[in-house]
Amino acid sequence: MEKLRVAVIGTGFVGRVHVENIRRQTDAEVVAIADQTAEIAAGFGRALGVARTTGEYRDLLDDPSIDAVHICTPNKTHFPIARDAIEAGKNVICEKPLAMTAAEAARLVELARAKSVVHATSYNLRFYPNVAQMRRMVETGQVGEILAVQGSYVQDWLFYDTDYNWRLEPEVGGASRAMADIGSHWCDLLEHVTGRRIRAVCAELATFHPIRKKPKKPLETYAGKMLAPEDYEDRPIGTEDFAAVLLRFDGRARGSFTVNQVAAGRKNRLLMEIYGTRCGLTWDGERPNELWVGRRDGKNQLLVKDPSLLERGARGFADLPGGHSEGYADTFKQFFRRFYAACRDHSLAGDLPGFDAGLRQLELVEAVLRSDAEGGWVEVD
Repeated sequence: MEKLRVAVIGTGFVGRVHVENIRRQTDAEVVAIADQTAEIAAGFGRALGVARTTGEYRDLLDDPSIDAVHICTPNKTHFPIARDAIEAGKNVICEKPLAMTAAEAARLVELARAKSVVHATSYNLRFYPNVAQMRRMVETGQVGEILAVQGSYVQDWLFYDTDYNWRLEPEVGGASRAMADIGSHWCDLLEHVTGRRIRAVCAELATFHPIRKKPKKPLETYAGKMLAPEDYEDRPIGTEDFAAVLLRFDGRARGSFTVNQVAAGRKNRLLMEIYGTRCGLTWDGERPNELWVGRRDGKNQLLVKDPSLLERGARGFADLPGGHSEGYADTFKQFFRRFYAACRDHSLAGDLPGFDAGLRQLELVEAVLRSDAEGGWVEVD
């Protein structure tokens, strides 16, 4: 079988993750890299062994031999690159958030459908084996009617006022930061696992560092050094460090969650708790191979990922035997495997978080922003 030819646009942390996990596929290969300058792209290409590089992504879109494009660039560029890729007839994976606004995302959904390309938003956390196990337990009635959900997504990478990144700048990252960056992952995972839609939100946001110290030069310049006060400039921050959100669903179900990017000691913890009329489930993204099952009138269980013990519909998300951990990088491997299968057979695209999932999360983010601004409950479109 001839391999699909793939281009990756963007060479930051997640661009490297994409390249490494494309290479774990049997039916696809990375043939080109693009970034904002030819020099950046060439350096990345040398480091990862990709010969073709460019500072102009449109050069790759004009190449009819390229079948798929992965967009791993800053948020403000997602919409124009995805639009151009779709119009060029390429299948597209785009990092989240899909666009800067829900209106832009809706345009991408319409365009992708009109052009009949395979499209996906990078909600890779869906592809952990125990996430698939939770979903199957809900689908098969083992959890019962869902009554309550709660959880959090917390990090500490912006703990100090000297921590800085382009995501802090609304003109590059968008009007929301913590919610759009990690809260959207939590909400996508919740709706994916439970099959329930969030119908209304009541939110409060907080910015704990209203002024941050932005380095005057790229941080790489100071690798291994201490920056002096004169190496920074003050930058006002208008996006949130923290969000607390109440949730309403149809029927009896209710929920709540928090997101926090200044949570000391928490590197990247997504915690989800689901409580139904038959049992409760808890999954911690920092211990992804464990799943807690709680019961009122029986023994609680701590299930360790083992393909032979997973529900039938979840086994395909685990490639390693019991006792062998599968982690963050493996979610991209599983995600891309299904994406490329859909590129060959479009009927399989239903297994993917399409651009409609990216649109959905931007609708939720915008509802949270409205709720905070208005000080009350807001219905989700």
